[in-house]
Amino acid sequence: MSRNLLGRYIWLIDTIVRYGSITRERLNELWMRSRFSDGSPLPRRTFYTYRQAIEELFNVTIECNPATYEYSIRGAGAHDGSVTDWMLNSATISDVLSGVRDISSRVFLEDVPSAREHLATVTEALRSNHPLRFTYHPYTRVNPTRGVVIEPYFLKIFRQRWYVTGLNVKDDTIKTYALDRMSDVTLDEGTFTIPADFDAEEFVSEAFGIVFTKGQAHRVAIKADARQAKYLRALPLHPSQSEVIHDRYSIFYYHIKLTPDFVQELLSMGPNIEVVSPPELKAMIVESLRASLALYETAPAGEGKAQGEG
Repeated sequence: MSRNLLGRYIWLIDTIVRYGSITRERLNELWMRSRFSDGSPLPRRTFYTYRQAIEELFNVTIECNPATYEYSIRGAGAHDGSVTDWMLNSATISDVLSGVRDISSRVFLEDVPSAREHLATVTEALRSNHPLRFTYHPYTRVNPTRGVVIEPYFLKIFRQRWYVTGLNVKDDTIKTYALDRMSDVTLDEGTFTIPADFDAEEFVSEAFGIVFTKGQAHRVAIKADARQAKYLRALPLHPSQSEVIHDRYSIFYYHIKLTPDFVQELLSMGPNIEVVSPPELKAMIVESLRASLALYETAPAGEGKAQGEG
């Protein structure tokens, strides 16, 4: 697909979304002022072709209200909507960046490990319900684990890394694997069926990142100073986030499981936040802080002894 054509699709979606609903006449006025037009209106046949391509590519439906003859975007479920938004954002960024090669030395990006190498194979396994076979290279062991076979249930991107979660056939346990730690990824013979009682959205709903536990979710309350509160409003920690604003601080509430990655996220905010409840989470924070502090409280004599032993 040409960059110009992708840009036209994105322009059409963005324009309709910004207006909420819009007539063909108004859409044509805007089109004739856009960078995609030479001053001519968008032909009706071309418009319908674009509508069909947009639905196939982005799962976005442009509907026409027969009473008002206005076009709008059909609403999607919360999860489907988030996937569509992510696809549109990615496509928009790709479209924009492909035209800035002349200033590429002044544009700095984050790498997304493994997205190009294994993502296509994993998504094909999800689509066809084929087991995945691969070698895994965990950070916790020197030697890789060969011949891992999982029945993939879902994909998740977290902190610029892709993860696949599914049933480890040998262990009969649901596990999560980072795609950038996988090699020799292939589709296995046969197919599988996801259990009828497994709901991927429900499975991840109470987790912060990619650590999924069977423990109960807690109502978490976090006190944030006025500055940190602005960041949390802009980038919520979790979909369950709610806020009660006070004069000089805010209390943020979450329904979430107390996992190590959530604890590390809170620790990264330093003294700008304080865990109010539950007591279990406060204890986890204090224990981690004490362990970190202990690393810097070694007596000078101990340092000298360690150097002498070398």
